[in-house]
Amino acid sequence: MIDKIKDLRKSTGAGVMDIKKALDEVGGDVEKASELLRKQGFDKAEKRSERETEQGIIDAYVHLGRIGVLVEVNCETDFVARNEDFKNFVHEVALQIAQSSTQDVDGLLKEEYFRNPEQTINDLLRDIIVKTGENIRIKRFSRFILGG
Repeated sequence: MIDKIKDLRKSTGAGVMDIKKALDEVGGDVEKASELLRKQGFDKAEKRSERETEQGIIDAYVHLGRIGVLVEVNCETDFVARNEDFKNFVHEVALQIAQSSTQDVDGLLKEEYFRNPEQTINDLLRDIIVKTGENIRIKRFSRFILGG
């Protein structure tokens, strides 16, 4: 049971008591508990959506010297902005933008995540909101193509 809790804690970022409760509710099935925690996290993320996001980071990515991306992602506190999970999320968004043709944030959020087509960028955003406990927004981005 402890190994299941550790695995779910690592993958979802949920609290230990929430994980234990979810495992009990689904009879110890890790997959079902993960899905339940994710759904609960989405509900919590919706509640956080009105909070101000005045901190964050800007990430830059250049692909083979031919495509460049700048992306700004905001969060509530500088503590989260320095968090490795948050930084990794922002970089994944930059990578997504580099291979995308979308022109705006709304279009980006609807796209399939290039590493896992079963997820959208909006799903990734909700996951990081759940993991950090803060409201997070992809504020803006620019994509540059050599000669474009």
